[in-house]
Amino acid sequence: MTIMTNGSARPISDLSTEPPHLYGRFRRDPLMRLLTGVGKVWFPFWRPISPLRDPAANDGVMTLDIVDREVVAVDENVIALTFAAPDRSILPEWHPGAHLDLLLPSGRMREYSLCGDPGDRRTYRIAVRRIPDGGGGSIEVHDGLRVGDSIQIKGPRNAFPLVLPGYGSPARTLRFVAAGIGITPILPMIAMADRYGLDWSMIYSGRSADSIPFIDELSRYGDKVTVRTDDVDGLPGMAELVGPVPAGDAGLSVYCCGPVPMLERLRTHLADRSDIELHFERFSPPPILDGTEFTVRIGSTGRTETVAADESVLTALRRVDPAVPYSCQQGFCGTCRLKTSAGEVDHRDTLLTGPEREDGWFLPCVSRCRSDSLTVEM
Repeated sequence: MTIMTNGSARPISDLSTEPPHLYGRFRRDPLMRLLTGVGKVWFPFWRPISPLRDPAANDGVMTLDIVDREVVAVDENVIALTFAAPDRSILPEWHPGAHLDLLLPSGRMREYSLCGDPGDRRTYRIAVRRIPDGGGGSIEVHDGLRVGDSIQIKGPRNAFPLVLPGYGSPARTLRFVAAGIGITPILPMIAMADRYGLDWSMIYSGRSADSIPFIDELSRYGDKVTVRTDDVDGLPGMAELVGPVPAGDAGLSVYCCGPVPMLERLRTHLADRSDIELHFERFSPPPILDGTEFTVRIGSTGRTETVAADESVLTALRRVDPAVPYSCQQGFCGTCRLKTSAGEVDHRDTLLTGPEREDGWFLPCVSRCRSDSLTVEM
């Protein structure tokens, strides 16, 4: 089985290494070296004339208007927000699986999957479920953002790309699995699969019919989409989620977004299946494996906090300071980046470079400590 997570594909039997070239033939990919060289020569001249470049952009930040707000679940706990440029100009291109970083008025930054039409270059759409006991971002979106307001965003960025059969994937059949708000990155994927006439199907689960967002929008796909609810059908089995597997060499590619327990069960279920690709995205932190307890110390105050074996450094730091910035909690956005001044870091992210790590930076949402204590500067 091949696992695709946060944009990196690798066999489940070798999660620690990946060749510099797709086929392992070169130490450095010759095509990327050529493109890098061209970029260094051409990019300085391109930036001033690019028609899509926003003169007011700052480090990839754009200011957009909220042009629509819609309740998309019967229980009213999920709203969809649509954004457009103040002058209604063309927005940067995106592809299914991409997300935006919302820079909320409070200073929080949160990531939300784009769930609109990639062919619509003048609007972006996201959906947000209200989580009363979460980090406060969803409540701020629900209670504070209205049509006519402006919001700053970063992106789009894509850590969950759709690889079409025949264009990078040997699979000929696509299976989409969504649970609850996990439907958001899947919606543009099934729209593209349907538009291209691909062989696809989908199973969509949730606690109850009232809690499932976009149920009306999915009705246009007919029996290609199976909707099931826990209160009526019980929890789904893994074979039911995967669905029928094509015979022979056709191959199956599964795209899944939902709660961590479901993703982990699905990964285990498919561990020995070399004929099935599994691509997934989490909306919550991954489980901590082989963790040990240690102490984190705040360099500026000397205060210490115990980091339990099954919790992140970020969780412990938020007990000290609830305003510690964070977003993805999965080690690829960099929002929570902090510097260490003592202790040995066990880096578990895919973002930081070697020099950044040597300079003391680490991501407390996923990385841990190989020593008894770790001192961080906040």
